[in-house]
Amino acid sequence: MAAARAAPVPPPCRSLGRQCRELPVVLQVASLTADTPAEQDALATWLLGHTERIAFGEPYRENGRILVEAVIRVDCRYLDGMTAGRQNGMNGRGGMSGMGVQCLAHGFQGQLPEQSAPPAVPSLGQGNERTFLVQGGRRQQVELRPVPPPPRSLPVLHGGNPCVGAPCRTADNKQGAACCRDLTIDVVLDRRQPDLVALLRSRKSPYLYKVRPNGNDAVECEIISSCGYLEADDITCSLHDRVRPDGEPAKPFVCSEWPDPDDDSPGHPGCRLR
Repeated sequence: MAAARAAPVPPPCRSLGRQCRELPVVLQVASLTADTPAEQDALATWLLGHTERIAFGEPYRENGRILVEAVIRVDCRYLDGMTAGRQNGMNGRGGMSGMGVQCLAHGFQGQLPEQSAPPAVPSLGQGNERTFLVQGGRRQQVELRPVPPPPRSLPVLHGGNPCVGAPCRTADNKQGAACCRDLTIDVVLDRRQPDLVALLRSRKSPYLYKVRPNGNDAVECEIISSCGYLEADDITCSLHDRVRPDGEPAKPFVCSEWPDPDDDSPGHPGCRLR
């Protein structure tokens, strides 16, 4: 019989607070030595495009890496919204008004501070060819131009998009374009946040899960956060078949590295490119 999986240990919070719904973190974007400048811009554009549940600052360089401050907007699994009846009982004890929440791990009850502003969506918008990408190491608005398809191209780059109607799905059971909504992030550990790993592990699964230390100064996490460059059908990439002013593809190269059928990683179930 397989051993039962140990229950996660709640983070040692002292009260309700911002950490109940969002976590400020520093994410690793790219290497200044292993990645070329074009690859650095592409990796930054790819990461900073996933804005559904992550708000990003501006990329910066430090200790041989490109980093970015971010806010992960995923609720703690122990956060519970109180019903009106339970809130009325709370009023009788403490005199608080309005709807409140409680922590199922520590028993805290009260109201949460306002959340930070939602992340901006980096869509092309209104049919024009200008959008925000990371270019030259900083996020800026650039004008893109279409390019003819290459004579020999991958299936998704020629004719219809094979991802349309594909049965792939992310862990929240949403179907289609799973690789555009599910990503792995590297969260840099900081001595000023001693409880960061516990706070990450307490997020609601599957929206943030599989928190794994990488043996250095960061932990890997998987998060469901859709890419803002997806068009209205949530399948088509608005950067597809467009190039930057310097001639580099607007679509990051990591988006065109299709799964290897011989790879040990199973990828998303039903991927038509495997």
